[in-house]
Amino acid sequence: MSSTTLTEKPGRSGKSSEPGSGRRLLRGLPWLVVRQHRVALACVLGLTLLTALWIAYERHELVQLLDAKGWPEKDPGRPMDNNRGYNYISSIINGLPLILAVFIGAPLIAGDQENGTAQLVTTQSVTRRQWLIAKLGLAYTLALVSGLVVSALFTWWWKPHRSLFLSEWIDGVIFDNTGPVLPAFLLFLTAAGVTIGALVRRVLPAMVGAFLFTAVTTLFVWDEVRVRLGSPQMFTYPMDSELPARFNDAYEVDRWVGSADGTLYNWGRCAEATEKATNACIKEHGIVNDVIEYIGYNQMAGMQWLAAGILLAGTVLLTAFTLWWTSRRPL
Repeated sequence: MSSTTLTEKPGRSGKSSEPGSGRRLLRGLPWLVVRQHRVALACVLGLTLLTALWIAYERHELVQLLDAKGWPEKDPGRPMDNNRGYNYISSIINGLPLILAVFIGAPLIAGDQENGTAQLVTTQSVTRRQWLIAKLGLAYTLALVSGLVVSALFTWWWKPHRSLFLSEWIDGVIFDNTGPVLPAFLLFLTAAGVTIGALVRRVLPAMVGAFLFTAVTTLFVWDEVRVRLGSPQMFTYPMDSELPARFNDAYEVDRWVGSADGTLYNWGRCAEATEKATNACIKEHGIVNDVIEYIGYNQMAGMQWLAAGILLAGTVLLTAFTLWWTSRRPL
């Protein structure tokens, strides 16, 4: 970062003497922050634009194919099987949280603390709080814009054709990448990366810490949280009959067998070695029904907003802690 102060010096005409400064959208500290992180900013925005255009292209191709096959009146087959475009796009979107946390969040404050830029800036014409707000504003705006654009387009692609996609609506590749969840996730993991960087104060360890935190959160913790956001319901139907078609979109949490009086047994309760022994067990326990515990597709929107609320609350807490910690510690 340049050692020039943030106060603009007027020329003889009373205007800034810097060429083009009158036409600049950002001035002062925000302009310096954007300029400092312009490479990372350009990379993330470029990746977002590429993903957006790719989604639009894949959706156009899918619509053209379905129209040619007469969908939905006629069966189009399985057009999403082995769809490399979808697989690549999913990989890119799933990688966005990692990119934001590791390459934007972690170095945001740690980089300035490590190379002394933070001390330089805060000894000139801005306060420490102004510096922090400008840095966080850039990172959060980038995460929000990227998340909103990609999520809106991915939802536009998936929702009208969800019956053709291989993944269930509650799978991470769908649930986490549509609606409000993706922008909230990007904000949360960016905030986590910033917090880790502020605590560690060194870029490389901060990036490693952000990588580990993001990997554990996305691969293990969030999978457990996601399925607990819904309200499971029970449905009972006669044994050996087909489940009604309206449950095709339902996520099955668990399955039992039940007797006429409502007693439930584990699904494999009468899984004996022979058919005769199985029938005897069924008769002994009076089992006449199959029972499923499920979460309906109609709960998806509510679950997504609940997930977004949890992630945004986490973002607020992490941001408040980062501001408090950084304002109390020497730069």
